[in-house]
Amino acid sequence: MDFANAFSIDNLRFILEGFYMTLKVAFISIILSFVLGCIVGTIRYTKIPVLSPVLGILVEILRNLPLLLIIFFARFALPDIGIQLGPVYAAIVALTLFEGAMISEIVRSGLNSIDKGQIEAARSSGLSYISTLWHIVLPQGLRRMVPPLVSQFISLLKDTSLAVVISLPELMNQSKIVIGQSYNYVIPVLLLAAFLYFAVNYALSLIARRLETKFI
Repeated sequence: MDFANAFSIDNLRFILEGFYMTLKVAFISIILSFVLGCIVGTIRYTKIPVLSPVLGILVEILRNLPLLLIIFFARFALPDIGIQLGPVYAAIVALTLFEGAMISEIVRSGLNSIDKGQIEAARSSGLSYISTLWHIVLPQGLRRMVPPLVSQFISLLKDTSLAVVISLPELMNQSKIVIGQSYNYVIPVLLLAAFLYFAVNYALSLIARRLETKFI
């Protein structure tokens, strides 16, 4: 083990650049997958004819495919139909689709957890279906979704490491390159990468626990 040389200024800068890329891709994917998941989950909850069943099929397909396969598809298969995506955009698209499918199930389950009696009472008082959904169902459902959503976001952050297979310059890819300089760098670099992942994910897990205590 050679901690001194493994953590030289250049190596540390290189690894932290990868960590920044990990956070950047994760943040963008979290925002996009949350929006996608909310839209799809709400549509499935409202049981719109044709559209809801079709989206349900797509969600089940995505949820039951390995994320690695989706990443490969976004990077190497889409160019065959004229869609060229670099490693960053391919990773974001793959993570957004996969995590969006997962989040849509969280949203649908959260909305379904609301007592039907409240919905019937709101409708009988004169509220339209849309108003009932917006003012009664969504506010309560979102409160119950917060803890599982944060847990899903933690999984998304860890899943960015899979993009190493398409040479996304994220934390694991940069760590692999530094390790390639010397076998003595393996333990120091991997320990640093583990610490960085742990620090962010543990902070998110603490947030999830606090929110679970507050909302559930």
